[in-house]
Amino acid sequence: MATTTTWVIDPTHSEIQFKVKHLVISTVTGNFRSFDGKAVSANEDFTDSEIEFTIDVNSIDTNQEQRDAHLKSADFFDAEKYPKMSFKSTSFKKEGSDYKLVGDLTIKDVTKQVELDVEFGGVAGDFYGNTKAGFELSGKISRREFGLVWSGITEAGTVVVGDDIKLVLSVQFAKQA
Repeated sequence: MATTTTWVIDPTHSEIQFKVKHLVISTVTGNFRSFDGKAVSANEDFTDSEIEFTIDVNSIDTNQEQRDAHLKSADFFDAEKYPKMSFKSTSFKKEGSDYKLVGDLTIKDVTKQVELDVEFGGVAGDFYGNTKAGFELSGKISRREFGLVWSGITEAGTVVVGDDIKLVLSVQFAKQA
């Protein structure tokens, strides 16, 4: 049997961010401040690694408390009923110098397959003798496909919140002994 290595997300050196169009003219950026995850790799280049993570919906932060409260409400995430989002990989393949990560994303008990582009930053040791691996992930999902269907229209007929959500993750994993 092949030897595997477990890596866990280092939350102090990682971030999960999203971007969505507001009134079609600007972009609102938000973060999730509380999350965890791991990768289990069988080789040094991480190909075919098993990757999973969970996000605490209540940790959403768009730098505006009233908007955050609305996003946590039943109009959007319904954080009281669905406090976590989760992702579990089904494929992690190298494509040239980059990777494609495919997996099942669950939001509000709706699970859809998503594909993320991944840049591998490499592996390095830190000042404390720990081995770290860094990744930049990006992709796009439709919020409506996950049951986030609230939509406002202004008097002029402009959509308040866009459907496409851009995902941007900067993740550092720490190798476990």
